Amino acid sequence: MGVLVVIPARYASTRYPGKPLAELRGATGEARSLIRRSWDAAMAVEGVDRVVVATDDERIAGPARAFGAEVVMTPESCRNGTERCAVVAEALGPEWDVIVNLQGDAPLTPPWFVSALVDAMRADPDCQVATPVLRTDAEALASFLEDRRNGRVGATTAVFDRALRALYFSKEVLPYTGRPLGPDEDIPVFHHVGVYAYRRAALAAYGDWPVGRLETWEGLEQLRFMENGVPVTCVEVDARGRPFWELNNPTDVPKIEAILQGLGLA
Repeated sequence: MGVLVVIPARYASTRYPGKPLAELRGATGEARSLIRRSWDAAMAVEGVDRVVVATDDERIAGPARAFGAEVVMTPESCRNGTERCAVVAEALGPEWDVIVNLQGDAPLTPPWFVSALVDAMRADPDCQVATPVLRTDAEALASFLEDRRNGRVGATTAVFDRALRALYFSKEVLPYTGRPLGPDEDIPVFHHVGVYAYRRAALAAYGDWPVGRLETWEGLEQLRFMENGVPVTCVEVDARGRPFWELNNPTDVPKIEAILQGLGLA
């Protein structure tokens, strides 16, 4: 089973223009761009056969090639990373059975998160789309709620059934946690980690569907699968004590830098 990792990256982000080129300093003090750190994260995953950066902008392609990345240019008409992955999968041929979308704003993604998705696809031939979810702790939940109180678009949450099929994804903090938790209760909020694994056929179909109503409101590309009857499998992952955060806003830069330095990452 050929496994291809695609890192979609675009310059013209409404909320954070030029985000893939934002510089992050690690433990050595060296500044590396977000796209470089995302590439490093992808290259650390075992069992992956090929990694490419997918972009429509030479301002990203040039620096990516400079640090040794393989780049596939994609059309400006791609509306999100999944559409960009579909273009890459078509361009690179049928040998790739599983295509992983490692979004370029999650440089702290542990390699075992991605491996868990690939393992889930191998274990269940009927699984068409898989994505990781991470149970929040009190600190992470407080950060989610603080972002919402301050009007910032922060992390995405996932709600799923007993078979781990997604019921919904949202930028709101779901489920609502208005009552105090009991001493033996786990926090019921799961952080959706922005990584996807797709079967080739599911990815090919995605680009033929119109943009969905829920996808438009939430700004979450995975909802298009659900709106068209394709189940999304949630794979619960364990951070193993490692902090995880995504670069959604400029205010996230110092938080991610502090985590990089705390982990001793260059």
